[in-house]
Order: sequence, then structure tokens, then C-alpha cells
Amino acid sequence: MSELRFVQLGFGPEAVEYQEAWDEQRRVHAARFADEIPDTVLLLEHPPVYTAGRRTADSERPLDGTPVIDVDRGGKITWHGPGQLVGYPIQKLPRPVDVVAHVRRLEEALIRTCAEFGLETTRVEGRSGVWVLGDPRQAAEQRPGIGGLSLDFDPRLADEEFDPRLNGPEYAPSNAGQRREDRKLAQIGIRVAKGVTMHGFSLNVNPDTKWFDRIIPCGIRDAGVASLAGELGRDVTIAEVLPVVERHLIEVMAGAELKPRVIEKTPAA
Repeated sequence: MSELRFVQLGFGPEAVEYQEAWDEQRRVHAARFADEIPDTVLLLEHPPVYTAGRRTADSERPLDGTPVIDVDRGGKITWHGPGQLVGYPIQKLPRPVDVVAHVRRLEEALIRTCAEFGLETTRVEGRSGVWVLGDPRQAAEQRPGIGGLSLDFDPRLADEEFDPRLNGPEYAPSNAGQRREDRKLAQIGIRVAKGVTMHGFSLNVNPDTKWFDRIIPCGIRDAGVASLAGELGRDVTIAEVLPVVERHLIEVMAGAELKPRVIEKTPAA
């Protein structure tokens, strides 16, 4: 079993500014590459901030020009802020690096964490992160709207460029639970440089999910966002979740048998 250490950088009033945490990631990344330290997970909370991965489209950013920090991770735009537990695992992986396996390990640790609190979550094919599934028995056009309204049809079914930000609260990502739609509870976006991972996950513990309504979260227009507290219907704090996340990260990451990515060779003609 490999060693895995945790560094808690700051929460609540001591939440860490994004740029400061990014600088610390790079410092720890360099130390891990040089084998000066073991695999390390930075755990923290950020003040409110939008960050955009390399695949973010201009149409997915805030319409009002709210500042966005462009970062070197994969994925698209998301929000970080109070009530969200952020983890940056900085882990050396065998080359060629299996990025998908690393993402799956992070998802598994968070799925186990949610289960311990009594919430069933899962993966969604083609979409990274941890999800709470909607009601598959209810067609999208029959889903109830907000405040007792019923939608006769769902324009997102026919319009790939439909913008929920311009169409009222019944389409807001934060209201996906009321529409009985799939909703993302944890976001994952990573980068691997010199065989060492950076960036990581954010778990919505008890944030104000309306922050996500100003963007197209992760570039996904037909689903929404959720929080652990919101889904359980009770208060849940980061202080409660923190040791549980650490324990499951140790189980999944430190206990994993790391293997290089298998490269399939094309048979010679």
C-alpha cells in the first residue's frame, strides 16, 4: 500500500483563494515529481469563484461578464465556493498514465462517502463526476415545473443550444431535483503533467447551488446540480464529511494497484 498524506489548507473564514491554492498545487506537484514527498491530497474550501477548463466554450460562461479564471485542467466551467469540499490529489502514476482509471478512483471514493451518509449516487456514462439519478419513469415533457407550473414541452429536447439562463427558474440547474432530473453532486477535472496528477474534485456538501445558475455547469444543458445536504434534507457540514472523504480516499487510492495504461498495438498488415 502506498503512502497518502492529507494537507488541510483552510475552510470557512480561512478559505483559500483559488490562485493561492493553484500556486500551492504547483509547488507540491514539483516536490512529488522529485520524490521529495509522498502522494498528497490538498483539502480546502474556496471563496466564490468560477473556473474554466480547457474545453469551455464562450457560450457557457456567465452572461453578465462575471470574472472566470481559466485553468489548465480538463473539463469545462464550474463554480467553487462556501459549502463545497475541494480536493486536489497530487499523485504519481505509472506511465503511460491511465487518466480514466484515476478519475474512476476519485469517483469511487466520493460515491462511498455519499453512501455512508445515506445517499445513493452513481456514475453517468460519458459524464465524469458523481450523480444523483432522476426519475426515469417520468418523461422530460411531463416533469413538473417550479411553483406548481407544468411544462407542456421541454425545448432542450430539440434545441442543443437552449440556454437555461434565459428561460426562468424552471430550467435552472439548481432546480433539477424538483424536475426529477439527473443532477451532479461532485465535479471532477484533472491534469497530468510529468506523470503526476493535479486538480481533482469538488463535492457539494451544503453550498448555495444557485451559483451554478449563472453558467452552463460542466457544459451540460439537460441536467443540473445537487448538494449532499439538499438531497438528504438535513444540515450536513464540511467538518462532518472531511474525515469520511479522507478515509475513502485512503481505501481507494492508497490501496489501489496502480498500472500503466494498456496501449493496443495495431497488427502489421
